[in-house]
Parts: sequence; C-alpha cells; structure tokens
Amino acid sequence: MKISIFGTGYVGLVTGACLADVGHDVICADVNQAKIDGLKQGIIPIYEPGLESVVKTNVSQGNLRFTTNAEEAVQHAEVIYIAVGTPPDEDGSADLQYVMAVGKTIGQLMQSYKVVVNKSTVPVGTADKVTAVIQQTLAERGFAAEFDVVSNPEFLKEGAAVSDFMRPDRIVIGTSSKFAEDIMREVYAPFNRNHEKIIVMDVRSSELTKYAANCMLATKISFMNEMANIAERVGADIENVRKGIGSDPRIGYHFIYAGCGYGGSCFPKDVQALAQTARQFGYTPEILDAVEAVNYRQKHKLFEMICKHYGVWDKAEKGEIKDILKGKTFALWGLAFKPNTDDMREAPSRVLMEQLWEAGAKVQAYDPEAMEETQRIYGSRNDLYLVGTKESALSSSNALIICTDWKNFKAPNFEIISDALHDKAVFDGRNLYDTSKVRSYGLNYYCIGKCKSESMSHV
Repeated sequence: MKISIFGTGYVGLVTGACLADVGHDVICADVNQAKIDGLKQGIIPIYEPGLESVVKTNVSQGNLRFTTNAEEAVQHAEVIYIAVGTPPDEDGSADLQYVMAVGKTIGQLMQSYKVVVNKSTVPVGTADKVTAVIQQTLAERGFAAEFDVVSNPEFLKEGAAVSDFMRPDRIVIGTSSKFAEDIMREVYAPFNRNHEKIIVMDVRSSELTKYAANCMLATKISFMNEMANIAERVGADIENVRKGIGSDPRIGYHFIYAGCGYGGSCFPKDVQALAQTARQFGYTPEILDAVEAVNYRQKHKLFEMICKHYGVWDKAEKGEIKDILKGKTFALWGLAFKPNTDDMREAPSRVLMEQLWEAGAKVQAYDPEAMEETQRIYGSRNDLYLVGTKESALSSSNALIICTDWKNFKAPNFEIISDALHDKAVFDGRNLYDTSKVRSYGLNYYCIGKCKSESMSHV
C-alpha cells in the first residue's frame, strides 16, 4: 500500500520504517530540512536498537523515502499518518498546533479519498478536530473529497520500539467507517497473522485507550515508589515486597520497580494531559494528580539522600541549597531516562544534576548513548564533565550516583569503586546491587526503599 507519514520523530520514523519493512511503499515527510537530508544519508536522529538497519535496508530497496515536500507526500498516499509532536502546553494539556497544521495541509493538497490516521498521542476529541479542519480547508478550496479520520495509537516502548511494532500485543483502530477499517486491516495484515491482534472501537475510546494505558503504567511506578518510601520508614525491604506482590498474577512483575522516578516523552506528558482533559470536563482526577505529585517528589529523592549523608539536609529542606555541597564531585552513571535510548526528556538525571550544580557540586557523567544529547542540552560548563567510560567517571570523585539501569552497570568492580571514591558512598536510584555485598567493600550504600545505614538511621 502507498503510505505517507508526517513527522520523522520517534513514532513517525519507527512507524514508517516498520511499515516499509513488510513491503508497503512509504514516504516520511518532515519540515526539518536538515533532518531529512541526514535521513537520506543514513543518519538516524535518535538511538533506538535495530532502527538504523531497518531504515537503511528499506531505503536501499526503495520502500522508504524521505521528503520535505508535503504535496508529494499527500499525493503519494491513500493512507496518511499524522505522527508529529504534541508537547505539553503551559497548563499541562497537549499542544495540538502541529497536528492541526498537518490536517490543514492535507485539506489543502488532497485530490482524492484519504484515510487520515492520528498516530500522535492526542486528547479525546482530536479526531473530530482534525476532521473539522480538513472539512473547512476543503470548503475554502471549493473542492469536494471524501476522507476518514482514524485513531490508531502507538504502544511503543523506547528501547524496544522496533520489536514492539513488528510483534504488537494489540493494534487498536478507532473508526466508525467500515471502509476505513478494511483499509487499516490491510495495512496491518502482515503484523496480524499469528492471531487476531486488531481491536476495533469507536474513535474516542481509542484516543482514551492510549492515555489510560500510559497512566496505568505510571500509576504502578508511583505506587511502588510510595510503598518504597513507606518501607524505609517501617524497616521493610521494597525488593522483598515487590517479589511478594508481583507473584500475584493480578498484579504481575512489570512496572513495579521502585526507583528515582519515571521520565521520557510519554508518561509525564500523558498523565498531565489526561488530568487536564478531565478538568476541562469538570472532573477532578485525584489519582492522576497523586501519580504526578509522587513522581515529582521521587525525582528529588537522590538529592535528599546525598544531603542527608553529608549532614546538610536541614539547610536543603529550608531551601538553602546554594553551595552546600561546594567542592564535591559526583560520578554519575546514567543520563537517559531509561536504558537503550538516548532520550533525556524529563529524565531524573536532569533534576539531580541541576540540584547538584545549584549546591555548588560538580558532576562527572557517563552514559552509553546519551552523551551527545546531554551536551546538546547543557552545552559546555565547568561543573559538568562527560567522560568515555563508567570507570573514568569515578576518577577523583567523592561519591557515585546511579540514575539509569543500563546493563553494563549491573555487575561493576566494587573494589575499583571503593578505591576511587574519596567519601566511599554510592547512591543507587535503581536498586541494582545487593546491599551486604556493596557494604563489604567499605562503601556506604543508599538505595530506594530498602537500605539503611548509620548515617541515615533517622530516615
């Protein structure tokens, strides 16, 4: 089938590449000329395992092309995906300006029937708005053309997006048009051969399904972080609690790891956007507000641990942060919000680094993939050193902090860590290590919801 994708960000590029990989004829369009030029040269703007090879293979085979020419993209396709960004507005609601701009472009350029697919994560009612803008634009042209707007939310995990697309758990299609449904079934037929994965529903239910899924997962994370904070106070071990409740099939083991908070482009934005939608309809979303509040607090947890270790929490608690850690250098392992990505949007590491800098400390950081993104965000500064290995981050550092659970952080040489750190302290935001083992090397080990030591006996 002939398919066009507007937007070559995370969702658009993965969608376009994977659809091309099963034989569809795909054009990906974007207004960013530099990005399109790079993609034509095989330069992938994001790190996502497996994506580069899929893109390059299908470009070479002629199934996948890139353009800034919107007319070329619209005329090419019967099915047009909208996969542009929906960043949070000041009030937390999703900003639909880019989605609506694509809708208007389609209305200006279409000459025949199109299925317009909302792939971007958008609030309930967006399909109606896209329909209205296309209809209005067609009317302004004095041109009559049939079209259907379909909701088809993505359920891709960063770090596993290609495999998620190729082997989906479900394919949700929101439409009331049998004709559009049949076309979408044809698009996804190559992914639907093993067993029936397509779930067809009304458009608004489809739009809400995406938000409900992400908010449920965010809720599980914040719930476990809430339990972790309780565990610290009552003398329990959150890892034992996790195993105890995860063995219940009604709960399961996924997304019940305590840590230093969730980040990324989806969970924070989607929790806020759905909460704002609820308010617009006169409902107070108390659980969603609590999920957001717990996550905000959890992102400050590591800084609190550090301040308590150095005996300056009383000042930090009063807001007297400036220079309370002056002269300290912290090794930081992990900058991306999760492993197998270079995405630092809403990453806990950013909250922590900015607090440390305000407190007068320096950071020596290492991440397997997010170094360039960190450099892009923060530029060159004399209190941030980006180093080439996790071991070199330890050099001349006072303590080690872990923000991301990359695989190559899980079995380090603790003897090297102990020898390198002046203050013999490890602050683990992902609960990677066995407490007794780490402390056997003479290290103070602090983690989430299970660790106590003499210096934190009051926590």
